[in-house]
Amino acid sequence: MSTSAPAARRLTGELSALLVIWQRDMLHYRRDRLKILVTVLQPVMMLTVLGAGLASLLPATGGADYRTFLFPGMLMMTIQAPAISAGVSLVTDRQSGFLREITLAPVRRETVLVGRCLGGASIATCQGALLLPLAGIAELPYDPVTLALLLGETVIIAFMMTALGVLLAIAISRTESFYAVLSIITMPLIFLSGAMFPVKDLPGWLFSAVLLNPVSYAVDALRRTITARLPGPVPAALFDGPHWGGWHPPVLLELAGIALTGATMLAWAGRRFGRAS
Repeated sequence: MSTSAPAARRLTGELSALLVIWQRDMLHYRRDRLKILVTVLQPVMMLTVLGAGLASLLPATGGADYRTFLFPGMLMMTIQAPAISAGVSLVTDRQSGFLREITLAPVRRETVLVGRCLGGASIATCQGALLLPLAGIAELPYDPVTLALLLGETVIIAFMMTALGVLLAIAISRTESFYAVLSIITMPLIFLSGAMFPVKDLPGWLFSAVLLNPVSYAVDALRRTITARLPGPVPAALFDGPHWGGWHPPVLLELAGIALTGATMLAWAGRRFGRAS
């Protein structure tokens, strides 16, 4: 009994610290209403302008056109921006000295990191949830089951992208270097994921990059969840996602891979952060 009591107190302290860090991030998110609006407005403009302009590239089949194809990519972009911002926040906290003050508290460094990751993933999920009611722009039916499935997938994807941002923030100490690396990484992740255009006819070396890109499977999982519940057939040339020698991984396997990738990156970041002085 005497041994379990201190362990229980330590666990309570770790969970309390994690909750405080999460609440701090959510409080900052709720206060920045302009940022919330801009993050949602950009994909909406792309759907209405770019999507409508390029919808004529492929005739609608079963209610699916380029806007339907583009919606998962826009959802991915909506998730990515605030998720990666968790890393940006970690870098600015390091420079301001706030991160050092937190790490002096009697809690594990890994708890601080997990709290920041949960906060960033929660914010990214909220941003994605704000875009889901606008699915009608992409000619998607307002099916509660489909929206619930997309929201659940958003949680997993947001976790992976936040873990990526946190890992970059731990690995790169200088703010200028962090932003430079971030700009180099984020755009290829989107463009080589099938978010903006089909990947089926890409050159072999580019398609290999698509297969190694975890965002490809995130976009594909969202897209297949949508197309599976459309009333009619979809154009295979437009909606064909990443595949290995003709084998298309099931959605559940894609989501499991995304979750495992996020957990691996967070564990790697936690190990480096835990050893930092």
